[in-house]
Amino acid sequence: MAYWLLKSEPHVYSYADLERDRHTIWDGVNNNLALKHIRTMQPQDLALIYHTGDERRAIGIAEVISLPYIDPKLDDPKRAVVDVKAVRSLPQPVTLAQIKQDPDFEGFDLIRIGRLSVVPVSEAHWQKILELARQ
Repeated sequence: MAYWLLKSEPHVYSYADLERDRHTIWDGVNNNLALKHIRTMQPQDLALIYHTGDERRAIGIAEVISLPYIDPKLDDPKRAVVDVKAVRSLPQPVTLAQIKQDPDFEGFDLIRIGRLSVVPVSEAHWQKILELARQ
């Protein structure tokens, strides 16, 4: 199982929207590196849903429930998507500021490549984020 961080503008599609819908196609990704990450996702991988914009915080956890496939709305074989389902909200959101000030996150792509919309998360970083969410 792999861990991911998926960014979304909360006014476009929030974690609350995912909870309401129960599952969705994770689309709208067009950066080549982010698409490469999507193409490696597998069912049962877990993902932090991260609100961008003014919020800049991890809000909830989703599970990848499909293999990657071509976005059915686009006629472009390079544009991959996956289906995800809501798992649970984090007890407490984890902000970008918290992550940046913690030396355990040095080298984390969320900080290193800030504009990347699909970010791999190491198991150590995943566990640390869950720990911060419980504080």
